[in-house]
Amino acid sequence: MTQTSLANSLVDTLPVGLNGLFNPWRERCLHDAAGNDSEQKLARLALHLDCDAEFILVGEAPGYAGCRYSGIAFTSERLLVEGAIPRVPVLSARLSTRRLPFSEPSATIVWKTLYRLGIAERTILWNAVQLHPYKKDLPWSNRTPTVAEVALGAPAMRLLIAAFPEAKIIAVGKKSDELLKCMGITPAAQVRHPANGGATQFSAGLAALM
Repeated sequence: MTQTSLANSLVDTLPVGLNGLFNPWRERCLHDAAGNDSEQKLARLALHLDCDAEFILVGEAPGYAGCRYSGIAFTSERLLVEGAIPRVPVLSARLSTRRLPFSEPSATIVWKTLYRLGIAERTILWNAVQLHPYKKDLPWSNRTPTVAEVALGAPAMRLLIAAFPEAKIIAVGKKSDELLKCMGITPAAQVRHPANGGATQFSAGLAALM
């Protein structure tokens, strides 16, 4: 299976049009820049998946300043503008209509840690629920996904793990750890999510696994 086929297969497991849940690869946001359509986000996801993955980091859910516009978990528009993401070319145009490129603190922390540990080229980033949970009528907001919403991510998770059977699965935060265990999957480690003051613990947890 090619990485483009894998990306399509992963996205095909996800619902479209649910209230409070945005599908980055199948829906268009009012604030997407003209060239940042569903196909572009899917293409970036395929490029991200194109590696001999040793690690799969599984977060909670896409954020409005990250995957909603980039199509890659823990990856912001600013990081793509800077050319900081392996295998993904530097952006030639903006992803959002916001005055400045979106920057997501968690994304910056995750990639900085991956580079420091020397595993950026061997790591895939994903989420327990791959749909962006937002508050009603507020696309530029994040909320905690419900148990039922997290369960929507199980089919794609199974596909991803099957595609990279040798990769170590690392749960980033409690939501991803709960989903994996409900699926009967024991992660190689569970580390603190970098959000809300968890940066130091996240980095230390990942370093300890190395």
